[in-house]
Amino acid sequence: MLNTPFPQDAWYALAWQEEAGRRLSHRKVCGHDIVFYRTRAGKVAALADVCWHRLVPLSKGQLDGDTVVCPYHGLKYEPGGRCVHMPSQDTINPSASVRAFPVEERHRLVWIWPGDPKLADPALIPDMGRLDHPDWAGDGTHIHAQCNFQLVLDNLMDLTHETFVHAGSIGNEAVAEAPFDVSHGDRKATVTRWMIDSIPANFWAAQLPGVPKVDRWQIIHFTAPSTIQIDVGVAPTGTGAPEGDRSQGRNAWVINTITPETDSTCHYFWAFVRNFDTTNQSTTNAHRDGVRHVFRQDEEILAQQQRAMEAYPDKTFYNLNIDAGAMWARRINQQMLDEEDARRQSLRAVG
Repeated sequence: MLNTPFPQDAWYALAWQEEAGRRLSHRKVCGHDIVFYRTRAGKVAALADVCWHRLVPLSKGQLDGDTVVCPYHGLKYEPGGRCVHMPSQDTINPSASVRAFPVEERHRLVWIWPGDPKLADPALIPDMGRLDHPDWAGDGTHIHAQCNFQLVLDNLMDLTHETFVHAGSIGNEAVAEAPFDVSHGDRKATVTRWMIDSIPANFWAAQLPGVPKVDRWQIIHFTAPSTIQIDVGVAPTGTGAPEGDRSQGRNAWVINTITPETDSTCHYFWAFVRNFDTTNQSTTNAHRDGVRHVFRQDEEILAQQQRAMEAYPDKTFYNLNIDAGAMWARRINQQMLDEEDARRQSLRAVG
């Protein structure tokens, strides 16, 4: 098991489903180099991207039927990782294999479990059902972020930064100044913010043209270790949204799941989905492109933050009230790491 600062016994997004095809693709997940592809039966296989023989990346090879052919000496591996062909010999060394990772497909994503395969329960995959629910429409993409995955979680758990980083689109003064509540559970944390009788930010003003004041909400749902889904929207002030009647407003969810790559990089899968104007593809495209622009601003800030952390390793973070949600996410992930460490120590003790 790698000594890494992120939980291994968890499901992480490996790719959007359309990225997994009849070709070899590479991605690094939690420090593991992965080669993945779709078999002729349509199932995604994910193997350690390193040949048993001379450690050459298998992703540089080719797909022969359902077997991966090493680009160096032609060893072949079946989807379960076992070597089924060696050049110039009839017998195959029984130890010749590469690791196969548990894989599941759900909510338009391919999920991988980099930790102990015996613990890979599909029921633990985060519920992101709005991604493929007929009542919701939207799209997203993948960002290769140049920062530690926890910095993305910090960013999403505290949306105060919208006022300053995203002024002119989704941010205005109301976001930074509105009160908020934080709650938490075993593997979850929630940040709830309502901006009552506020001037709508530009993006939301375009969704409710002619409405001068709105009740705006941001309800952030964190599921450990790295999925954050944000219930967002606006309704004309006084139409009952804070009490639960959103029928006069516009509601969307920003769905995010972040996959650690290394200590200083991660894969950020996101989508923006809505429950209004759901059959209009031009609206889907416009929202996707608009959110992509917003997230590019986040990318720049987070990359700068990562570089500063590396330049000043002795500096520490200070926490404000607005950091409460992020602090709970960090605390929950640390608990997962502590539990994994306890399991490993227990196995060493009996092994």
